[in-house]
Amino acid sequence: MKKVERINVIMRYINNRAHFTISEIMQEFNISRSTAIRDIREIEALGMPLDAEVGRDGGYFVMRNSVLPEVRFTGNEVKALFIAFMATRNQQLPYLKSRQSLAEKLLGLISENQQDDLFHLNQILLFEGTNPNNPDLLDLSDLPHPMLEQLIQILLMDSYLLITIEEKKEIKSIPIYLLHLYREKSLWLIEGFDLQEEKKQIYPVDDLTNVIPYPSKKRLSKKKIQEKLSKQEEVINLILELGPEAIAQFKKYHPIHVSISYTNPYQTTAILRTCINVDKPKEVAEITNWLLFLGGDIRVREVPEEILEGLQERIRLYCP
Repeated sequence: MKKVERINVIMRYINNRAHFTISEIMQEFNISRSTAIRDIREIEALGMPLDAEVGRDGGYFVMRNSVLPEVRFTGNEVKALFIAFMATRNQQLPYLKSRQSLAEKLLGLISENQQDDLFHLNQILLFEGTNPNNPDLLDLSDLPHPMLEQLIQILLMDSYLLITIEEKKEIKSIPIYLLHLYREKSLWLIEGFDLQEEKKQIYPVDDLTNVIPYPSKKRLSKKKIQEKLSKQEEVINLILELGPEAIAQFKKYHPIHVSISYTNPYQTTAILRTCINVDKPKEVAEITNWLLFLGGDIRVREVPEEILEGLQERIRLYCP
């Protein structure tokens, strides 16, 4: 890493911390003590308001109520940010309207030459879901569910929620502790611990009609929730060995909770271990489709009978 780039990275590292030591800088950036001290002095000379603490456990902290120096982006950093915006432009992400103003501010921070590069990239790069005739076009289907931003705002303050969902024209209010909010197959999903049923459940954000913090008096502690989840650990019932072609398919798409472990240094073979809930026909059908998607470069070690029957039925349909 060049010195100028290293200085910029260290400045950002310091900005995100109230206190740091020379040893931490040495370890984080793999540099010598003398280099770390020189970099800190140079950063101070640039105007970053640092105050040193003496003593065995001393270090530095950023002085409060002080104006930090302007953050500058390298050419490659600007391109990385812009391409990330482009690649996720049609992905039903929250704060979609704010992204436009953010992109405009980014353009205002860079030079004309950098702007020309970004305009050129916008013309030649196309990503999945982009209209090639009008790359800037946002269809109605690009917009996320209106409850998504409200959900995220509440999550930043509290993970205990009372969610109201409409399921088969029936309104339900469910107290949950949110474990994850994720997007899979163009759908935003809530993975939460149901505080009444005391088990993990998945809820589509599209079914949400309201969400509010759950009252403190009725909450189960985080420790108790983790204890109950650990007792409900799922038993592995699907084990596959994947070859290079199957690994390539896996990288194109895989269910959010399914992962692989590589079994050689070249990452050309891997093993997959997961649990399939055979009591849910929809999950069984989805996994059956996905296994067919992986192709023939797999070796089955263990598979539930329900999945095996589904695969055999598909083969009969395809080969009458």
